[in-house]
Amino acid sequence: MRRLSPSSTHYGAVMAVVDGDKLVGIEPYASDIDPSPIINSLPGLVHSRLRISQPMVRAGWLAKRHNSDTSRRGADAFVPVSWETALALAAEELARVRTEHGPESVYGGSYGWGSAGRLHNAPTLLRRMLGVTGGYTASVNNYSFGTALPLMPHIIGDFNRVLTDMTDWRSIASDARLVVAFGGMPPRNSQIASGGTGRHQQRDWNRRSREAGVQFVYIGPVRDDMAAEAGAEWLAPRPNTDTAIMLGLAHTLVTEGLHDRAFLDRCTTGFDRFLPYLMGKADGVAKDADWASAICGLPAATLRDLARRMASQRTLISLSWSLQRSDHGEQPYWMGTVLAAMLGQIGLPGGGIGYGYGAESNVGSASDGRGRARIGAGPNPTGRYIPVARISDLLLNPGMEDDYNGQKITYPDTRLVYWAGGNPFHHHQDLNRLLLAWRKPETVIVQEPWWTPVARRADIVLPATTSFERNDIGGAARDPFILAMPQAIPPVGQARSDFDILAELSDRGGVRETFTEGRDEMGWVRHFYDGDRRAAAEEGVELPGFQEFWERGHVEMPLSARPKILLEAFRADPGANPLATPSGRIEVFSDRIAGFGYDDCPGHPVWLAPAEWLGAAATDRFPLHLISNQPKTRLHSQLDAGVTSRGEKVADREPVWIHPTDAAARGIQDGDVVRLFNDRGACLAGALVTDRVMPGVIQLATGAWYDPEVPGEIGAMCKHGNPNVLTRDKGTSRLGQGPSAHTCLVEIAKHEGPVPRVTAFDPPEILDPQAEAAE
Repeated sequence: MRRLSPSSTHYGAVMAVVDGDKLVGIEPYASDIDPSPIINSLPGLVHSRLRISQPMVRAGWLAKRHNSDTSRRGADAFVPVSWETALALAAEELARVRTEHGPESVYGGSYGWGSAGRLHNAPTLLRRMLGVTGGYTASVNNYSFGTALPLMPHIIGDFNRVLTDMTDWRSIASDARLVVAFGGMPPRNSQIASGGTGRHQQRDWNRRSREAGVQFVYIGPVRDDMAAEAGAEWLAPRPNTDTAIMLGLAHTLVTEGLHDRAFLDRCTTGFDRFLPYLMGKADGVAKDADWASAICGLPAATLRDLARRMASQRTLISLSWSLQRSDHGEQPYWMGTVLAAMLGQIGLPGGGIGYGYGAESNVGSASDGRGRARIGAGPNPTGRYIPVARISDLLLNPGMEDDYNGQKITYPDTRLVYWAGGNPFHHHQDLNRLLLAWRKPETVIVQEPWWTPVARRADIVLPATTSFERNDIGGAARDPFILAMPQAIPPVGQARSDFDILAELSDRGGVRETFTEGRDEMGWVRHFYDGDRRAAAEEGVELPGFQEFWERGHVEMPLSARPKILLEAFRADPGANPLATPSGRIEVFSDRIAGFGYDDCPGHPVWLAPAEWLGAAATDRFPLHLISNQPKTRLHSQLDAGVTSRGEKVADREPVWIHPTDAAARGIQDGDVVRLFNDRGACLAGALVTDRVMPGVIQLATGAWYDPEVPGEIGAMCKHGNPNVLTRDKGTSRLGQGPSAHTCLVEIAKHEGPVPRVTAFDPPEILDPQAEAAE
């Protein structure tokens, strides 16, 4: 008998179609006007042969424990073991490393989007367990906007708060006349929402805004980074030159008297200290439109015309998150904010500045913005952390001192890595360097439902349930829906929930009650909903009781009566509503940042040439700029083995977009297997020849499961098309230390000879269960 069970995913709220103990189908919520096709991958993967059937231990580690040959990670077979054995091994290793080397030698910086639920969030629960059992080294920030998080508090205030308070689409549609989108508003990214969503609206708001008379100008190298519904004018500059473009626009505003001096005087600080650099008095180089044109490749007349258009009408500047994932990624975010301040429209309806429209479905949502109650990581007794994108530096350089946001951090001697709910062999850059770093720890523990690239490179593997095999509750701060996630099917194989696994490890450390706070799974789910209900009551909204909510599957909060406008109160009275910056104003010049003394991020926004770009000498060898953006068929690497992702592969590999001119020059045709390479590595991909990418640029989306020709071998070519074998593992600057993946030059050629088979979706070798007893 088939039945429907409500649930939530990062790709949207869904109804699970269940027959007996099997998930046999998936349907979007009726409220979802633009559901994501990514959800179609879920039924097949829940019951996939890639599921980890029971706890596993790498054969070489089982034989020699922490003295094993760590270069065999990714190459060794696995031995099935009981839960009792696996948990005992994990607990013993945590205790040994803390006793022999100190708790900071445990790295629990696990990063990834483990679940849309508010309880079974694997990275958060892992940190909670590691904190209550003795401490660890954590990570801070993220790969999505990890540069903006440390930068923007110096410039405009807490960035997470800014994202929640962003001017919503109702105001843009009704009051904006021009939206200038640096990096675009990618519709493929707006399929995703951290914590889920009951209604995807990005495309609809692009359409409604255009029909209301809003003009869109999109500045970026890939046409599809703006939805067709926006009808945007496309300007295609050299990648990584956005700061130069913004400086050229700003110069035109000043020379033609179009900047708002009154707003700058009242709401910003430091403009007069930035002006000599802009006008060329500081270094003899005026940052005018001609100067910018020579860098970015756009006509100077186009830039001057755009500056005048921006100043003549209500304009919103939108900065994509991708802009700050490049060398000196702090600069376009800082300069974009300064440019918006010069226009003087920050805090006005439909105008000012926005960060990441299209980066997630809920950015720009009209929801109340109230945070939803969720499990917390709790305190970490060591206080040790690294910026999340510096994991290879951590593992390779114990004892090394590094700069970060005005501080000095020292990398601990990491002996154990515990990873849950993520895949560093997707997120991280320069995977060959990461492979070398991954050999350094004595033990790697991974908690994961599937045989992902990181699970294959673990010593102890603990199988976790998917969200359909446990109870949880969904709901995001920028989404009006609170979503029930009742268990739809029994756990597959011997999988256990993240909460149960980590509660058991806490129990073995004698602190189970501290970890659970005396609540079981449903106790936490009810606790979260009761918190939501109390918060709603404070706003005059009455929500149904828990049982009614659980049976109904969701509740929808009412939208705010009027549109949100970013920094509206600040603009109205900066003295009464100061920003959380040192001056209380928008900082065009930052004395605090200047005091750090970083030559790669000085006290005001500047143009700093990237290490690799189309204006660099390195183009003699590697003449193409690689854009490794987010995929449209999955979230990062999640569900790459699913039907939606695999259906878009070319020759079983990740598609690489190449302009017809560049393809013809290399004898490449649609459907060819091609080799991308530079000095860091090489991968194969399937060619997609299209004018949707500008000449000189290729696009290879992230997230193809890493599949080297020789598992475990450093430098082996990836057969499947993972771009992070090519990207740079260098921080954006000493201030942000964010990832700089979009600063990457490569060459591409048609693959010659036999084409190796992709084996990314084959499970690893599993030895006979009796091997455990033999050991």
